[in-house]
Amino acid sequence: MASHRDERPAEEPSEGLPPDERLGMDIKRAEQALITAKQLAVRPAGLTVPQYAALFALAGNPGISGAALARTCLVTPQAMTVVLKNLEERGLVERSPHPWHRNVLETRLTEPGRDALATADARAVRIERALADEFTPEERATLRKLLERCGTAIGRAAAGL
Repeated sequence: MASHRDERPAEEPSEGLPPDERLGMDIKRAEQALITAKQLAVRPAGLTVPQYAALFALAGNPGISGAALARTCLVTPQAMTVVLKNLEERGLVERSPHPWHRNVLETRLTEPGRDALATADARAVRIERALADEFTPEERATLRKLLERCGTAIGRAAAGL
């Protein structure tokens, strides 16, 4: 005897939006391709993509706090704590108390950290160049605006959940 559950028809996607009209998977595929390429690029420097991102951000913001670095790298403070702990243990960054705010640690690249960043960035920039070269300057500007609109629309939709 079949259960009531077995007799129901398969559910249709909500709101009737066909798969070929959903942009989320296209964005995810592009993100995954970028992350995979960056992983290959930074691996010879002994870094992960989050570690590379942190070193890259630190190069332009010496002394930044872990919380500010997390915001810059678009990760949670907890995730950045793990990244910084690993980088510090490897001698790639050093952390010291802020001169006025003793409970805030300033983070700076060490010489080995600068070397690792240079090695990783020389390879990662090839990925960025290849991506940029695929578009005209006008197309790059348009793409940035479109991606910003995507983020805004996603945020607006999530706020309504």
